[in-house]
Order: sequence, then structure tokens, then C-alpha cells
Amino acid sequence: MTRGLMTALGLGVAVAALAGLYLSGVLSPGREDRFARCRTDQSAIGGGQIGGPFSLVSETGEAVTDADIIIGPTLIYFGYTFCPDVCPLDNTRNAQAIYLLDERGYDVTPVFISIDPARDTPELLARFTEYMHPRMIGLTGTPEQVAAASRAYRTFFKVQDPDEEYYLIDHSTLSYLVVPGLGFVEYFKRDMTPEEMAERIACFVDSL
Repeated sequence: MTRGLMTALGLGVAVAALAGLYLSGVLSPGREDRFARCRTDQSAIGGGQIGGPFSLVSETGEAVTDADIIIGPTLIYFGYTFCPDVCPLDNTRNAQAIYLLDERGYDVTPVFISIDPARDTPELLARFTEYMHPRMIGLTGTPEQVAAASRAYRTFFKVQDPDEEYYLIDHSTLSYLVVPGLGFVEYFKRDMTPEEMAERIACFVDSL
């Protein structure tokens, strides 16, 4: 994925988040943003335009919804297990941040939603997530279900050369912090370190 495309996608998410500012309840007229001290980029203020209901299939083969998965602070990433570089690096970073939070007593669930339902079976997702973190949850579904979840979180993905056996997928690379009752509250870019991410997430959780 080109740097220009990643930048454009990040800006698009920021604009969508800001547009939904007052709808989310995180900030409203006469009310301060409860997470203001946790943010380094005010354009990332959470909004009702990002996130929402989804129906997918878990790595155990069960049909699940967002209500089944988001039962506490949750870190969501959209990617695919055949990704040769970005996804393994991003999910390793996310897992390391969760391990740091574990050590501090914070219970945050990492979630990996596959954008490649044709190849990412529940069994394959289970192996991938177990390698990353024992609490990481892998989700897949029908192409329609995956596309709906992607639209809800304003993510982008496009298969390159779909007729090729070992096709690659262009996709956005943000990680989303979601909490029950509020929904999406923050996104994290891929240049953030595990330590920085853990510190930021802890701040958000402390502010709930």
C-alpha cells in the first residue's frame, strides 16, 4: 500500500470521526470530551460515524454479533492472515501492547477481523490469533458480512488480481479502540509503538 493512500485513508477516518462528534455522546454542546487528556491528535475524537453493529463468524465457527464480542474495551484490526508484511507486524504490535496492559491489570480484548473470507477459515484464524495473543479473537464471515463490518468502521480493502492463486489485498491499517455503550473512541496509526499504544489505551480505560 502506498504512503499516499494510507495518509488519505487516515485523513478520511479523522474527518468521519469529527463529523460524528456530537452524535456519539463523547462530546456534546456544553460538555467536555472525557478523553481529551488521552489524545495526541484532536482530529481523532470519536464519532458516531465509525463503528456499529456487525454479524460475523468466530474462529470457533459460531455466529456472533458485536454485542457478543465488545463486552469490554476492545482493540479491532481489519486484515488477513496471508498478508506478507503489514498485518503480521501490526497485529504483533497490538498483541505486545495488550501484554503490557495485562501486566498493569487492564483487561482489553484484541480482535482480528479478516477481510479475506475466501481463504481465512475459522480454523486458520484460530491458529493465527493463538500465535499473537491467547485472548485475541478472530472473526470472519460471508463476503457480505465482512463487507458490512468494513463499511461500519469506514475501512478500505481491495483484492489485487483476484484470479491469482496467491493474491494480495490492499487495505487500510488503523486499529480501533471500542468500548461498550460508547462504541468507537479512538484509532491508532501503525507507526505507534506498543508502549505508546498501551499508555494511550490505559488512559482511555481510566477515563471511562
